[in-house]
Amino acid sequence: MTTETGVLARLRASVGARPGEGAVLVWATAYYFLVLCAYYVIRPIRDDMGAASGAENLAWLFTGTMIGMLLVHPLYTSLVSKLKRRQFIGWTYRFFIMNLIVFYLIFRASSAEQQIWVGRIFFIWTSIFNLFVVSVFWSLLTDVFKPGQGKRLFGVVAVGGTIGAMLGATITTGLVGVMGPLNLMLVSALILELAVRASHVLDRKEAEMHAAEPETEVVAAEVPSKSASEEVIGGGVLDGIKHILSSPYLLGIASLILFYTISSTFLYFQQVDVVARVFGEDRAARTRVFGSMDIAVNALTLLAQLFVTGRFIKWLGIGAALAFLPAVTLIGFGVMGFAPTLVVLVVFQVARRAGNFAIQRPGREALFTVLPRTDKYKAKNFSDTFVYRLGDQVGAWSYTWMAVFGLGLSGLAFTMVPLSAAWLVLAVWLGKQYRAREAGARPNA
Repeated sequence: MTTETGVLARLRASVGARPGEGAVLVWATAYYFLVLCAYYVIRPIRDDMGAASGAENLAWLFTGTMIGMLLVHPLYTSLVSKLKRRQFIGWTYRFFIMNLIVFYLIFRASSAEQQIWVGRIFFIWTSIFNLFVVSVFWSLLTDVFKPGQGKRLFGVVAVGGTIGAMLGATITTGLVGVMGPLNLMLVSALILELAVRASHVLDRKEAEMHAAEPETEVVAAEVPSKSASEEVIGGGVLDGIKHILSSPYLLGIASLILFYTISSTFLYFQQVDVVARVFGEDRAARTRVFGSMDIAVNALTLLAQLFVTGRFIKWLGIGAALAFLPAVTLIGFGVMGFAPTLVVLVVFQVARRAGNFAIQRPGREALFTVLPRTDKYKAKNFSDTFVYRLGDQVGAWSYTWMAVFGLGLSGLAFTMVPLSAAWLVLAVWLGKQYRAREAGARPNA
């Protein structure tokens, strides 16, 4: 048995980790750091390409994204059904690494006119990429961490993601003028390969994490006969869809994501409209603004994760964590309806995104810790990818058609108020369902 120095023991205790959990927590945090750093290096580039395509074309780009999700999800679940965990995670990430290199080569060989169309494809691809790499990360985390560990430590892990996102956005904002957007794609690919290496280490440390959890908090049905890393999940390609349709709990989680993405898309379209009006055709200025917003979001998120998230979930529970974002959204769209200005939009967008990363996301991911492994990888991935982009579709086309019929920024904002109220009710219900499942799964409950 290894011993800890007094400093290390105090540091571990300060973040809520128990003996035996420290090393796993560090690797999980590093893994998330690398995943979000890789994404945020290319996120401002994607946003600029979306703005260059024009707000009138965004709905079509979101349609292309949803079609892409339909094509990629069965490929992923096929890997999940046939390969060991470490293998299908590595294959998934390296598929996207290869894609980044291919895009780099295509952009280098394209004319300025051709780059507009390649940029639209890149926008669609990046919108698929970011959901998959993050979904796979959280699937592994909900497999390695037990329910009690998830509630205590997911907020700490999220700090790593926030710092990674800040670094990624800072890299792009600071170096886009020196390196150019294309070379930053290769930087993103390199960082993502490092994330693959971190995932392999975390995969091997599952037994350490299980041993650290007190027996009274271990979900009995989830204790594997051998390391889950060596088990093939099996099952069919469509298991995730079938399980969501047959489980009110999983359907509720999918609906939670749907409400979130519909409202997010509305706000994103308004952001594109306002920023385009203010900055016109200055693409470098738009990229810097998007990058600066990302930095602001992640700085606020980091402060919340360090000083608020853990206490919030511990004192108020998962239900309150889930309800926080719809409450903010309800208030934000109400204010936007009365004052649809750039300042209001930026403040609302920054506060909302920070609230999602710091409060709701850890709470939402904890919902999967009480589910069987097949649902953690298949049902979760379908909700995180296809359902997420389905919400984009509903939001994108609703926004587009409402704008066509003359509904302005104020009217569009007000349409989100009743949706946010329904989302709030659903969040409270899911919190109650989670508590019931967690209590029912404990041996001494």
